[in-house]
Amino acid sequence: MPALQGLYKMQQERIKELEQLITRYQKSYYDGEGEISDAEFDKLWDELKLLDPENAVLHRVGADSGNFAKIQHVMPMGSQEKAADPEQFLAWAVKHNYDEYLVEYKLDGASLELQYENGNLVRAVTRGDGLIGDDITANAKKMRGVMPALYVDGSKIDFTGGIRGEVIMTHEVHKKYYSDKANCRNAANGLMKRKDGNGSEHLNLIVYDALSTNGKSFFNDEEDKIKFLKSCGFETVRLEICRSADEVIQYRAKIMEERKLSIPYDIDGLVVKERRIDLSDASRARPDRQIAFKFSLEEAVSVLRQVEWSISGGTYTPVAIFDEVELNGTKVQRASLANPDTMRKLGVKIGSHVVVVKRGEIIPKIESVVENAGELLFDVDFPKKCEVCGTELVDEGSRLFCPNKQCSKRVLHQLLKYQQVVDIRDLGVTLITQLFNDGRLKSISDIYSLTEEELAPYFLNDESLEKEKKSLGAEKVYKSIQSHRKLRLQTFLAGFDIEGFGETMAEKLVNSGFETLEKMLCATEEQIASVYGFAEITAHTIAEGLLENAAEMRSLVNDGIITLEAEGGGLLSGKSFCFTGELSMKRADAEALVKKNGGSIKSSVTKDLSYLVTNDTTSGSSKNVKAAKLGIPVIDELQFKKLVGVEN
Repeated sequence: MPALQGLYKMQQERIKELEQLITRYQKSYYDGEGEISDAEFDKLWDELKLLDPENAVLHRVGADSGNFAKIQHVMPMGSQEKAADPEQFLAWAVKHNYDEYLVEYKLDGASLELQYENGNLVRAVTRGDGLIGDDITANAKKMRGVMPALYVDGSKIDFTGGIRGEVIMTHEVHKKYYSDKANCRNAANGLMKRKDGNGSEHLNLIVYDALSTNGKSFFNDEEDKIKFLKSCGFETVRLEICRSADEVIQYRAKIMEERKLSIPYDIDGLVVKERRIDLSDASRARPDRQIAFKFSLEEAVSVLRQVEWSISGGTYTPVAIFDEVELNGTKVQRASLANPDTMRKLGVKIGSHVVVVKRGEIIPKIESVVENAGELLFDVDFPKKCEVCGTELVDEGSRLFCPNKQCSKRVLHQLLKYQQVVDIRDLGVTLITQLFNDGRLKSISDIYSLTEEELAPYFLNDESLEKEKKSLGAEKVYKSIQSHRKLRLQTFLAGFDIEGFGETMAEKLVNSGFETLEKMLCATEEQIASVYGFAEITAHTIAEGLLENAAEMRSLVNDGIITLEAEGGGLLSGKSFCFTGELSMKRADAEALVKKNGGSIKSSVTKDLSYLVTNDTTSGSSKNVKAAKLGIPVIDELQFKKLVGVEN
């Protein structure tokens, strides 16, 4: 209970900190001197939304300076719901399944409402707090695109109401006159609120919304609204009509590429809405029936130049090589294409324009292909034979691999995998490779037949061997091997290098009733696939791998070389741990302690995690925040050691 109280206190402190930061950055944004990027601001916003979805800060916008008269808006200027990536957008689209989606640029400037009476401009009001803003009419009249009176086909119209748009600065103007400002948006914000109005002539207004308040109707739907605004002489936001959510995603990818080359001003996403005008939804502080589908620093569009094939053991994995792009501050030009099926589904070809993403993954991946007319495209060449043994490769769709179990590349990879999983640290990569090259290691079983005498030449020179000197290195390796004869079933299985079958997946099968080696080896594809978290393709690969290695697995256990520990025992049985941050002990040692005591290791914070271990329990890291949200105890290294009965 004290631990949970501590976590709750930490969560409340973080919420308070986020409230202060968001309020501060909103003020600097609306005063025209934004301190951080939109992406950084969005991360703070999303974190507060995760911790406290109903927080008042999330339901108000910033406030303007006190230099101008305060005017109430004709139409509320609330904040929009946001989707930072295609997954979030699709989740919104499931709840908002429209026959068609009207998609507009999300302009990265400063909002402005023009108020008209009988067709004459009477006021121009900034966004302010969403309901009341600053009257900057004198400055607005100097801007390009602001109509002092409304005419359609040469005749003045009797429009009374509000017209909303975005004040922007073009890249050309920024470069020529205001390169000292961090970006176009900051420069535009600052100029439009100057008391003397100087510089407002360098700003443009692009409009996208209108509301008539005198009972007269000038348009019937959102598309008609844009046509009406154009007919009044305004520059309007670009409008695209998409027939499905997937088409919206494709269009977003296309615009992500176009904006760098052909859009003369900044946009930071798209606004997606339905065709009909919903005034009740628009009047809400945060409209629900439209969404800002933002661009992300973790996405970019590039051109695929070639595909390399990375070989791990016997598996050939396609890797895309493309024109260099910047993702979240890092320059990249390589990304995983996963497997042949993924490539076929994406439809990638050499010369394709592709969307590259990096959302927490160490290695970026190709998410989709952007359709571009007139591209010169070439098919990707697939390898046909194993480059090591010459065996015909098998293309199962989910993987391309060499089927020859005796292939030297596969054998060496399995030996190295076993050493890593079982954690025979003194038997390192170099020594295993030397023993393999000398023909002494050809299988996992061979590891346990090594003697001190056989190992000595790898540590002593000929002269020392002639003097019959004892090798301490050889002795250490031998003892290390012998101390790893008692293993948990999941560790033993994971050591055989079956693709996609690590300790975590093996443990799931063990906990699902396959708690002995024989039960595991006799499991059918259908039985494995019936376990939660195992799809048919994964089940097929695992069943195939178990069958391929069954003889050696049985031999090691039946001959008494390996003893499998009974499940259910151990101080930490049924408990899972995730380690993050700096520890005084080696991370590998801490994880080994957990496994030794019957617990399991997780690489991320999930709802079924038992403990998050970190020496910085009060930090605002994503793992700490998520643990607090899920009510998972966050403990330090000292508390962890007490749990496993280890003294400092």
